[in-house]
Amino acid sequence: MTDPAENAVDESPHVTTSVARRIQPGREHDFVTWTDAGIALARTFPGFLGGGWLRSTRKPDEYYVVYRFADEGALDDWNSSPVRKAWLSRGEGVAVEYATHRLSGIEGWFEPQHNLTNAVKVVGGPPPRWKQAITIWLGFFPMSLLINVLVLAHLDGVHIVLKTLIGTLINTPLMVYLVLPWITARLSRWLH
Repeated sequence: MTDPAENAVDESPHVTTSVARRIQPGREHDFVTWTDAGIALARTFPGFLGGGWLRSTRKPDEYYVVYRFADEGALDDWNSSPVRKAWLSRGEGVAVEYATHRLSGIEGWFEPQHNLTNAVKVVGGPPPRWKQAITIWLGFFPMSLLINVLVLAHLDGVHIVLKTLIGTLINTPLMVYLVLPWITARLSRWLH
């Protein structure tokens, strides 16, 4: 008999943090070495799923460091850890942080793909657009059909614009909060 926990799929939303940093002139090698050391440290924390760095295609002194954790708690543990604080202090004078973005779940997919040009591949980065499209369609088609049959078919005489508004107001939150997290959890191997 197998343990049910072995077959359970983690449905908690993954959390991705992107930190934008400007590198001091001539310190690119120091930055890369320092950043790789930070990712190696983060790798030792429970819930760490991957990370990497990207160089801006437009501004040669601008880099983005991306971390992905299993959930908000794991990311918070890393962010508040003495290990991270010590690592950050070793990077003083190498780079200046000027923006941090925190994304969870599918919203991380909607980062512009052109930002990845001339960059190092990020472990745990977004799936290819064609896989995103298939995944969204797998949820969108049955939900749209269900809403059309159960709700919109009973709105005879209601203008098409109002029907569409009602359908999308029902479908969008269901897709974002229930359907897509459920589907992406089950397709995670295929997506990545």
